[in-house]
Amino acid sequence: MNTYVKTFLHRGLLFGGFGPIVVGIVYAILQATVADFAVTGGQVLLAIVSTYLLAFLQAGATVFNQIEHWPLAKSLLCHFATLYAAYTLFYVGNTWIPFEPTVLLIFTAIFVGGYFLVWGIVWLCIKTASKKMNKKLN
Repeated sequence: MNTYVKTFLHRGLLFGGFGPIVVGIVYAILQATVADFAVTGGQVLLAIVSTYLLAFLQAGATVFNQIEHWPLAKSLLCHFATLYAAYTLFYVGNTWIPFEPTVLLIFTAIFVGGYFLVWGIVWLCIKTASKKMNKKLN
């Protein structure tokens, strides 16, 4: 099996369990703050399975950034596409957002903005750390 596939699966299995923990916290907050909050067993099951798979894919997709022979644009595109497809499918599938063009457009805009904001922050942190290391080496 390819090393990158093994890494994808390993990271997914390692961190996938955090998804259901997050859904449990969200449901606990909703129950404490929303009057007459109720979910069915089917909704809970779907949310648990969905958030496990979402966390699995999100953790596993980090492997795209480590494929050294890929250009940065390709790894970012694969990472972005994987996360966007997963989030969109799970959010619509769980009816956390409605399947309406306007809502999907707003979701997409927020997702793209958030994604590139996070990547910009990561890039600046790495650039700053690299400058410090290079300065110490010289």
